[in-house]
Amino acid sequence: MESFEQLAAQYEPMIHQIIRSLNIYQNQEEYFQIALIRLWEAWNLFDHTKGKFLTFAYSIVKQKLIDELRKTRTQKNSTVTRSEEFWSSEETAYTPQPLEEEQLLSYCSSLTKNQTIWVLSTFLDDLTVKQIAEQHEVTVSAVKAWKKGALTKLRNTIQQM
Repeated sequence: MESFEQLAAQYEPMIHQIIRSLNIYQNQEEYFQIALIRLWEAWNLFDHTKGKFLTFAYSIVKQKLIDELRKTRTQKNSTVTRSEEFWSSEETAYTPQPLEEEQLLSYCSSLTKNQTIWVLSTFLDDLTVKQIAEQHEVTVSAVKAWKKGALTKLRNTIQQM
């Protein structure tokens, strides 16, 4: 049996023909290397009593390249790539402002202590009515009452401005 280097040189035109038939235009060198690896595997697997090596090699190499194309397409479809503009833009993550609590408290001057708790917990901590009730060990309906009173007073305060 001949060496693999001789076999690879002999079957190189076949590999290029398969690559062209599958319309592979990008990463041709990568697919060529995959085909060579598969040709080597075929060379080691081939049973001379079952037919011609050319037929076996052609089908096994072509099927491997088709599988690689499918895998690449699946990965490409499941991966979101961002444009260069996205990566070069500044980070716009939310950063809390130190005056945010002071601004909220300036509107809460006419509110009761519990109503102020509801405003701060809702707008600063992003808590739900149920979470506020659990945190302060009161009923949900009590927190809803704080909310209703706070909203009424805040609307009146804003309308007077």
